[in-house]
Order: sequence, then structure tokens, then C-alpha cells
Amino acid sequence: LVQALTGVNTDSLTEEQKRGMTIDIGFAFLDENITLIDVPGHEKFVKNMMSGVSGVDVSLLVIAADDGVMPQTKEHFEILNLLNIPVGVIAINKIDLADDDWLDLVELDISELVQSSFMENAPILKVSAETGDGVEELKTTLVDVSKSVPEKQDRGIFRLHVDRVFSMKGYGTVVTGTVNSGNLKIGNTVEILPGEIKTKVRGLQSHGHDVQMVNTGDRAAINLQGVEKKQITRGSQIAEPGYIQSINEVGVKLQLLSSSRKPIVQNQRIRIHLGTQEVMARVSLATGKSLQPGNECPALLRMEHSLITVRGDKFIIRSFSPVITIGGGEILEVLIEEKWNVIKGK
Repeated sequence: LVQALTGVNTDSLTEEQKRGMTIDIGFAFLDENITLIDVPGHEKFVKNMMSGVSGVDVSLLVIAADDGVMPQTKEHFEILNLLNIPVGVIAINKIDLADDDWLDLVELDISELVQSSFMENAPILKVSAETGDGVEELKTTLVDVSKSVPEKQDRGIFRLHVDRVFSMKGYGTVVTGTVNSGNLKIGNTVEILPGEIKTKVRGLQSHGHDVQMVNTGDRAAINLQGVEKKQITRGSQIAEPGYIQSINEVGVKLQLLSSSRKPIVQNQRIRIHLGTQEVMARVSLATGKSLQPGNECPALLRMEHSLITVRGDKFIIRSFSPVITIGGGEILEVLIEEKWNVIKGK
């Protein structure tokens, strides 16, 4: 469907083409201002999916007409809800493989899924990437919906979650990501986290064009001076020096999905997905010995490896085993003081 919309096949890996499925995130430009981030739908690659959706403004939820709403559809939708994506569009693809009666049932299932959510009134378009039916209408709808996106909160400090890193002959190391806040100009000094490595911006691109500056919400490719590719990975952050640090303990508001099969208990080991990062953590709940499905409470998270975060960041939690999405939350405090030490003692 992304190829039908943009002319670009984002399944660029050999394994993706051989298996006919998306494994890692891919990127294509819908127009000069809108980037489509294609994320894997398969349950085995939800980790990669979360790296792709961490900075999006509009969700395009794609459901295959011949399959209908699947378990992974529900998990993706819950993740979008937890991350507070403001608006969305729904596409039923492969309509050439289903009759009208079946399509009506699929649309009914979708309406039940999104009821009382941010996508409750989202437009539902029926398309076929194979025949081209409905594709132009979907493109127009995406452009129109994008105009209604609320302005992002700009904290004034440059910050970018790295989702790709590669080397280019003659240029050196390049990282890409979505600008989370602030702006960046060629020649600025930035800090690579973790590691607190300082470097300068050698060049900038946005939507395939050389630019002098990138701003909040832009997709950006940053050419870094004097840095080796091995010093940066997906999950690193590029930031204005001196403002953001690696944290081992954070105070959070924790929310457990009502669909979760079990409560969260004291000292439970969980996976934290924040931006493009994934770290393991232990939970100390502020109230009671467990957090029941559908509820939320303050908690302290103790990371096994440091987390780069600031107050207000949203995150997703997944169980250690089986690896499934169970909830999410928001960072409340990164400087743990006496009020949080009470929780630590539990």
C-alpha cells in the first residue's frame, strides 16, 4: 500500500522481499511535508514497529480485507492509544480479495475496535494496492487529516531519537530520526547519548533535500563529524549538550491495559520501550502489591541499563515473557528524591 501511495517499495531488505512481509521500519515521502513510516505488522516484529511510531503525528491503521481484525491489529491499536497519537485514518486494503458482505463485517469489527478511542470518528477507506482502487482518495484524505494535527509541544531543546545509522562514502556517519523538539543547524554542536560524545553537525537533509536547519516534527538525516558508526545505534539520542542525561531510576505513571491477562506485581521484570529505546526494568508500585488490568498508579522503575528520558515522555511496557504489550505510561520524575525513596523501600 505504501508503494501504491508513493511509488517507493519500503521493503528494501532481501529477507523482506523473499518472505513478502515487512520486518524493519521503512520510509517514503507522501509529499514535501509528509513522511510515511512503514512499520511491520507481524507480532514477531512489534519491537521494530514501536521504533517507527514513536514520533508520528497521524496513524494509518491498515487492515487486510481478507483477514479482518487480527490479534496484532489490536496490539498495534493499543500501542497507538497509549502513545496518545492525536488523529488517525483507517484503510481496508486488498478489497479485490473480498466480497461486499464480507467487507461490511470487517468494517463492523473495525468500528467495535475503535469505539470510544481517538480513532472513533476516523475515516475508513476501502482500497486495493493491487488494482489502485481508492488509493488516490486515501492519499487525499491523509493530506487533509495531516492539516488538522495539533502543534507539537516544543521544549526548545533539540532532541532526536535515532532510528537508523549508516555510513556514506565521502561523508561519514549519518543518523536519521524525527525531531522531537527544538531545531538544529549545520555547524551546531550536539551530544550523542548514551556516551556523552560531543560532535558537530556536518550536514542536514530533510525529505531527501539538503537543508540548513531542521525543526520540531521534521524527518531529519544528520551527517555527524568525526564519529564512527559503531558509536551510535538505534535507541541512541542526539541532543543539545548538557540538558538530557542517562537515568537508572525514574518515577512514572503506570497504566495496565484492561486486556492484560495478569496484574503487575511488585518487583516484576518488564520491558520499557521509549522512543527507539528498549530497556529492561523492575517495577516498584506506590500503592498496594499489584496493579490490576485497566488501572493505573505511580511507580518507580529501576532500569537494568540506563534510559535516556525527560519528564513527560510516553512509553510502552511489554511483559518479559511472553513478549506482549501490557500497558504504558508517562515519565513523571527523573531526579528521584525522598518522596520516591519510600517506594524504593518496598
